[in-house]
Order: sequence, then C-alpha cells, then structure tokens
Amino acid sequence: MEGDCLSCMKYLMFIFNFFIFLGGSFLLGVGVWVLVDPMGFRDIVAVNPLLFTGVYVILAMGVMLFLLGFLGCCGAIRENKCLLLFFFMLILFIFLAELAAAILAFLFREHLTREYFSRELRRHYQGRNNTDVFTSTWNVIMSTFDCCGVSGPEDFEDSLFRLLNPTKMVPESCCQRSGYLGEAGVEQCVSGSMAFRHNKGCYSAMVEYFQTYIYSAGALAIIVLAVELFAMVFAMCLFRGVQ
Repeated sequence: MEGDCLSCMKYLMFIFNFFIFLGGSFLLGVGVWVLVDPMGFRDIVAVNPLLFTGVYVILAMGVMLFLLGFLGCCGAIRENKCLLLFFFMLILFIFLAELAAAILAFLFREHLTREYFSRELRRHYQGRNNTDVFTSTWNVIMSTFDCCGVSGPEDFEDSLFRLLNPTKMVPESCCQRSGYLGEAGVEQCVSGSMAFRHNKGCYSAMVEYFQTYIYSAGALAIIVLAVELFAMVFAMCLFRGVQ
C-alpha cells in the first residue's frame, strides 16, 4: 500500500512539474524571441523602457520555471534524492521571498500615500526624458490610465518639470490621445487648456483599476502559495520515501 501511494505521488509530481516546465519553456521562448529581434519587434519594445524591462522579467521567470519543472520532473521520475532536495530548496526560497515581499509591503504601506507620490513626482519628473526611468515610468502610467499627475494637473505646479519646461503647464502624457488631437490640440493641452487634457489624478485612476481585480489577484496569490506548499510536501514525502 505504501509503495502504491509513493508511486502515485511520484507520477502526480511528474505531471505537475511537466506543466511548470512547459510554461517556463514558453516564457523563455517569448523572451528570447523578442531579444533576438526576428521582425524588428525589439525596436518597438525598446521605445518603452518599462516594456523592455518586462522582457527581462519574463526571461527570468521563464528560466526559473524551466529549472523548477526540470528538477521536479527528473527528481520524481528518477527518484533522485539530490534533485528532489534541490527542488524543495528552490521552492522554499521562492516561498520565503514572496513572504518577505508581503511583509515589506505591509511594513512600508504608510509610505505609499498620495502625498508621498505627489512629492516624488514634483521632485523628479522631467517630462520627455525617456532615458530617466522615473520619468518614462510616469509617462507610461499617465498614458495608460488616461490620467495626469498623482492628484491631478496641479501636481506639476512648483515642480522640476515646470522648472525645465517653463512654457508648459502639463506634460504631453497628460493630453488626450495625440492622434485625435493633432499638434494644435497638444499645444493647447500643454498650455493649460482643460478641454484637451486628462484632469483625473493617477492615484484615483489606479486605485479604481486595481479594485476591479483585487479579489482575483488575492485568490491567485492564495492558489500559488497553496501549490508551493503542496509541492514542498510532495517533494519531501517522496524524498523520505525513496530508498
């Protein structure tokens, strides 16, 4: 009976890790495909520093899942105690890293206020400088969420942006879709016309957006943690059961 249970656990663990291996291979393939640049796609992504950073995140996740799935499959099917132990330690490291991130987010939650982001925006945002990560990230946020500043366009008063661009009231990222406005509309927007710009702050826009998905994200986080715990238990049981 114990042998049948061990055999069932072994094949379940193999199947589970085989899907992880396939997922890691897919992410790795996508990341390499973008970096190899088969059809000029790399140039499109490189225009946005945030997206280009995302390619490396996808690559890192692909490598991690590829390695995790490979170790789990080989360790389970070959009943190799060394590979199973390595698999267990890798899962444990990922689990502890996620736990540490959650604890840090809880401890520093007071810093993630509207006032904090407004102060940082005034101090560091430059406008159209795509070489500055802070500036380019905010440009992406304002364009994506159709918003302007943290609380609103007033965040750019007495700011570094106004110091560098004294003729502009708001950056072009605050304007409504430039393709619809044309150059004249953009000029009126940056000059302060409320009719051509987004007047909602990004803090409120992002809170509303994430509230829509908060329950899905929470459920997904719980599922991931549960899967990791079961994976560690399966690996350790199989490790102890292998003679």
